Order: sequence, then structure tokens, then C-alpha cells
Amino acid sequence: MARRNGRKKNQLPDLYYEGYMEKRSFKDKTSRKLWTCLCGKTLFFFNDKRDEDYVEKLDLCGLISVTDDSSPDPNLDAARFNVQMTKENIKFTAPNAESRELWKGFIHCVAKLEVPLTLNLLPGQIHILRETVQKEQERLTNPEPKPSPPAAVKTEMPACYYEVPYLEAELLLEREASKGNLLLRPGKQKGSFAITTRQDVERPIFRHYRILPKPEGGFYIAVDKPVHFDSLHDVVAYMVEKTDGSFTPLNIEAHYDKNISFIATDKENGERTQQPLRPPEDPIPVTVKARNDEPVKNPEPVKNPPAADKRVEKASVTDGCSSGETRPVPGPRKLPPCPAPRTSAPTPPAAKPACPTNAPEKPRILSNPEMEKQILPAALSELKQRLGQKTKLLA
Repeated sequence: MARRNGRKKNQLPDLYYEGYMEKRSFKDKTSRKLWTCLCGKTLFFFNDKRDEDYVEKLDLCGLISVTDDSSPDPNLDAARFNVQMTKENIKFTAPNAESRELWKGFIHCVAKLEVPLTLNLLPGQIHILRETVQKEQERLTNPEPKPSPPAAVKTEMPACYYEVPYLEAELLLEREASKGNLLLRPGKQKGSFAITTRQDVERPIFRHYRILPKPEGGFYIAVDKPVHFDSLHDVVAYMVEKTDGSFTPLNIEAHYDKNISFIATDKENGERTQQPLRPPEDPIPVTVKARNDEPVKNPEPVKNPPAADKRVEKASVTDGCSSGETRPVPGPRKLPPCPAPRTSAPTPPAAKPACPTNAPEKPRILSNPEMEKQILPAALSELKQRLGQKTKLLA
């Protein structure tokens, strides 16, 4: 059975003792084994020691007595004891006799605020019980404030609130002396705050005041004669009014630059200087590309194209004067001797171009049937003449 002094579990009071015990009351039909924690004057019961939420609790303020259970039991090792309350009697079973004596002592100490003298305990265990009585008396005399949400959110904080520690608050008031000499900052304790002031008397004098939350709500300045307030705004207003304006809340307004600048490094000497960013003179116009099927307005006049190459493979044909695009036309195939396929657009070609051009006309290339009709008769006549000349010479 472990003992952890001062441990917090699920925001419960101080833990004095804990361990597994079997609990059975008049309402319970069978006993249940629960992890039991004695926190303050209350017994909290958990299903398991790792759980954070308790399933039951028993307030010991109405305790009458804690005695051993003298009922006959076949289990001789059972260490039972009864907790007699004003309304009911609860039976507990501890793991062993030593644990039973400790549970009886702790329950009696927190409920009666005294150490029982009839327990079979060692001197060191009795000393622990005396410490428990002292701690419980201190806890009842100075109750801890209940954890409450922050009294003011950032948007509701005074304008002079800055999340800076002790030393940075003094440096901030030193640097911004012309804008105020009082600021509000977070305190060391959770939920607390502090006020830092600066005044000049031959030299700067800084003072710090603690502002603590009250359990019922509000705040107070922790001085010899505490001053209570409903909100942090009232605390700041009190410091300003009651000192005849000697304190001015620090208010640093946000400053926004009008021009864009950056730190540039000189490539030659490595010097770093601040350079302004030049804004654009005129807004960049947004242009939209024309579609292929839309005519272009005001086309530029077509310049004289270069002379066509004699090789047919590099020849180009102008596909309309408005578009100005050229497409290469492959030359005719040598084998087999057939006309080259047409690669131009499927639209029928015009007899003459729509616009005049100064390009020289290309030589007309005859197709194979026409060439055969004109070349064969001329070749035959030339052969006849040559044969006639040879026959004359032989004769």
C-alpha cells in the first residue's frame, strides 16, 4: 500500500493515505474491491488506481467511531473494521492487520483532529499521524482558493497588460518612458498578476505589487492592508486615481509602415543597408490571347518573303494572307512515281491569293502523264534523225 503525501488527483484535497479495500454498506449486497483515497475529510473510491474520476465518496464529518469487526469469520486473515456514521454503518476489509490499523488511525485523525492512543502502531507511524493532524488543521484554517477560470480574457484585459516577466517589464518601462510608467503583467502563481511601476527620483525606481485572485471572485492587492476590487480594470484605475495621476498606464499603439523596405547586402563590399522597394508605376494590363478561330484585328502588312528554295522539300506555301502562317510541303516521292499527298487544309484552294504578294512565281511542275505525252514524240523524232545521219555515213 503506497502513501503519497500532498499528491493531487483530479483536483482533490491533500492526499493522506490510499490503497485497495473492500467496501460493503447496508445498501450493497456484496462487497466491492475499490481503490480508496483519503483526501482531506473525505474518502474517495475509484474502480482502479489509474482512474481520475471517482465513483463514490464518503464524507467523514459525521464520524462517530472506528472499531474492529468482531463478527465470526472463517477467514482468520481478514482484517475488517467498521466505520460508524450518524446515518449508516460501513464495513471495510483491509489487505492485512497493519493496513487496517493505519486506515483506522488516518480516518480518526482527519475526523477528530487527534491521534488515537489505542492503535497498535510503530513510533514512526504515530509520528506520521501527528503530521497528518497538523496538515489537516492548516488546511481547514487556510482553505485553498477554488480553481476558477481567468477573470479576464485577453480581449477584456486592460490596455496596459503585457505578457512579460519581472526584468523585461522594467526594461519595457525604461525604453517606453514617454508612453507610460505603469503596466500589468502575469504573476508567478497561477491565476495571479502583478503591477510594475517606474518613477524617477534622481534615478529610476521600480516597484512591483502582487495581485491575487479571491475565492469568491475578484482580486486584491497583496500589501499590509489589502485593497479589494471586482476586476483588473478597477485595479489599474485605483492606481491612477489615488496617486493623483502620478502613474500613467503604458499604452504602445501598433505602428504600421507606409512603404515597403528590406535589408539588402552589397555584393562588392558586403555592406548591409535598408533599401526601399519601388512600387510599380502603372498596373500591369491583363491580356487575353486570341483564339485561333477569331480574326486578328488590324494585321500588320505582309513583308516580302525570301526567295523560295530550289529544292522542293524546303518549299513553303502561304496558308491565307490574314493568318500569315506557313506550312512546309514535302516534295514528291521518287519511287513509285506517283503524285505526292496533299497536306494543306481541306478547304479548296483559291485560284489567286486574296492579297497581292511580290513573291516570284514558282515554276510549274508537270505531272507524269503530261510529261510522257510531250517528251516521247520529240525523243522519237530525234532518234530518227540520228539513225538517218548514221546510214548516210555508212553508205
